[in-house]
Amino acid sequence: MQKMTSAYANKMIRTLEEEKSLWVTKEKESCTYVAAVNEEPVIPEYDYAEVSEKIREIDEKIAIIKHAINLSNATAKVPVGGTVMSVDTILIRMAQLSRRKQVLDLMRKALPKSRVESRGYYGRNATPEYCYTNYDPEQVKKDFEIISASLMEMQMALDNYNQTEQFDVDI
Repeated sequence: MQKMTSAYANKMIRTLEEEKSLWVTKEKESCTYVAAVNEEPVIPEYDYAEVSEKIREIDEKIAIIKHAINLSNATAKVPVGGTVMSVDTILIRMAQLSRRKQVLDLMRKALPKSRVESRGYYGRNATPEYCYTNYDPEQVKKDFEIISASLMEMQMALDNYNQTEQFDVDI
């Protein structure tokens, strides 16, 4: 059993993925070879059983670490503003707010009146058309700022949790 933070666990996963990539590449480059008919073949060193076992061991470690992260994310409670949320709830909420922030960003950048490029049968429309905003730009700006602040607050709480709170990993 080993104690680690989420930040450390994710770094460990990246290191294991890099190690796995090395073994996968080694296998890809060594599991076959090409030789001409009248040529002495150069057979690369390759042990299928060894490579398969290394990849299996790495995948098992990654699965154990990811499971521990998921358990921690589902059960750990993190204070965010005036409430307490689980890490997985924070991640879900941040994704939702980020999508809403994108919409509000487009709305806050829209002009109150803009010309619509419309093409008629012969390539142009004789009557100009305009697109008008149908909302209060000040309210959109205010909501954008509220969501931005909420996202920042959640991210800071999550960063603090990821760097400081430890959980057990059975590796």
